[in-house]
Amino acid sequence: MCGRYALSADRDALALEFEVDAVTDTHLPPRWNIAPTSDIYIVKARPEGPQTVRELVVARWGLVPSWAKDESIGSRLANARAETVAEKPAFRRAFRERRCLVVCDGWYEWLPVAPTVPGSRVKKQPYVMTVQGRPHAAFAGLYEWWRPPGSDPEQPALLTANLLTTDAVGAAAQVHDRMPVVLDRDLWAAWLDPTGAAAAPDVLAHAIAALPDQPVLVRPVSPEVNSVRNEGAYLWDAFGPPDAPSNPEGTDAAAAASNRAQGEQHLLF
Repeated sequence: MCGRYALSADRDALALEFEVDAVTDTHLPPRWNIAPTSDIYIVKARPEGPQTVRELVVARWGLVPSWAKDESIGSRLANARAETVAEKPAFRRAFRERRCLVVCDGWYEWLPVAPTVPGSRVKKQPYVMTVQGRPHAAFAGLYEWWRPPGSDPEQPALLTANLLTTDAVGAAAQVHDRMPVVLDRDLWAAWLDPTGAAAAPDVLAHAIAALPDQPVLVRPVSPEVNSVRNEGAYLWDAFGPPDAPSNPEGTDAAAAASNRAQGEQHLLF
């Protein structure tokens, strides 16, 4: 799963990088501790005559299906598993018709650290993950429009989005068994295609197969990121507690898996 990430770039810089045709009027502030239910930037596409318009817009993180009775369901649908996204009722239509990019600087995962004192509470060391050589990562995401049942159809709908996860690979797997599906730039257009010309399952399979070719860099950060109340660029700074690995890429995979297993109950946040 992915439950926290950071994005410090401003709207106009992202518009240039992701080559959008239309841009939201909303400026979101830099954030280093974005959690579900936050407002986030996404890139989506819509048909306009024979053309496709790519736009940078603001959505709420946590997908609310159009048929939902209450928007609170979105807090539980911040992620969709790539293995089941095509079948799950909450996601399958969006997977076919409403795909987006969720933009970030990097994301966080937590590695349980075995306690030094038997019987004491398992601690979690947060790590930030970034894609080597890229200022930003683009997660494969879905979006939906939602209105309260019985509401005025002329009123603006709520735009929500989530991101897809898959089995972690490379250095990311040393910390957590899941990771977001990061899309290579060459796959952006096919993933966003609102016409359905590109088959979503094929694009997703291609993206997952290409993950090992996008090396992920991992470094420990301050445990202050554990609380969504903490915010600021200092959360991004490197942090090296004596009881946490300073270079997960070089840690023993079996030991990392053992640590994850011991603290499995603490990985959901």
